Order: sequence, then structure tokens, then C-alpha cells
Amino acid sequence: MELVVFCILAAAIVVFSVLTVTTQRILRSATYLLFVLFATAGIYFELNYAFLGAVQLTVYAGGIIVLYVFSILLTSPDGDKLATKLPKSKFFAGLVAAVAGAVLCIFITLSHTFPVTHFTPGELGMKQIGFALLGTEKYQYMLPFEAISVLLLACIIGGIMIARKRG
Repeated sequence: MELVVFCILAAAIVVFSVLTVTTQRILRSATYLLFVLFATAGIYFELNYAFLGAVQLTVYAGGIIVLYVFSILLTSPDGDKLATKLPKSKFFAGLVAAVAGAVLCIFITLSHTFPVTHFTPGELGMKQIGFALLGTEKYQYMLPFEAISVLLLACIIGGIMIARKRG
């Protein structure tokens, strides 16, 4: 049963990821991204990582989508449609880059020998997760966390400045 649920969630992630980047309407793209984030949280819950699943739902599926939708509504003149059609040269360049990236990922995955791990899914303590995320030593994530905070602040300020110029 776990394999069936995993396959359904993985298929949903793949389908909605493709729909996110291929749709012509920005708000639909944000909705598809929301479904991708929900399915990712479902995988966390399937692995018995309730804390990470809850964080996925609240931080990403909640906060980031709200920020994304408001930035679209603030910066886009009609709020829903893309402004122009993509030129064929950029489309083919993007297609070549996507195919090259997929070939590289498949090659690395097939040529790498993955060691056998003794992974037992289970709940990690919040103290361990907190030290891993906000620590400053090797393999801890305080600097990337702060960099993302500054990036999100710059996006919010940029969206406000663009909205003020149009209004």
C-alpha cells in the first residue's frame, strides 16, 4: 500500500510540475505549484516525518504561495495572463537546456553506485532539526536560511516598487 501511495504522489508531483511550467496563465501555474507542494508534504507524511510535513504545508504551501500570488497580482497588469508569447529561439534554447539537464541527471544517476543504507524512517526530534537547520557548523544551514530571507525581502520590496510605479 505504501508503494501505491508513493507512486500516486510521485506521479502527481511530476504531472503538476510540468503543468506549472507549461501553462499560459500565471494564477493556474501558482495553483499547480501548490499541488506539487502538497504532494511533497504527503511524501514526508508517508515517511513518518510529521514535523517536516507540517513545515512543508505551513511554510511552503501556505506562506510562499500567498507571497507568490500577491506578487503576481501586484506586478502583472491583468493579473492572470502572460504578457507576450515566447520567441521560438528562446523556446528551443530552453528545450535544449532541459534535455541536456535531463540527460546529465540520468547519466549521473545510472553511473553512480549508491551505497546500501540502513535508513529507518521515523520522527526526528525538533531539537535535532533545529540544530541542523540553524547551526553554523559544517552541514548546517544558517547561512542559506539567511540568504533566502534576504532574497524574499528583496522580492517583496521589488514587487512593491513595481506596483507603485504603475499606480
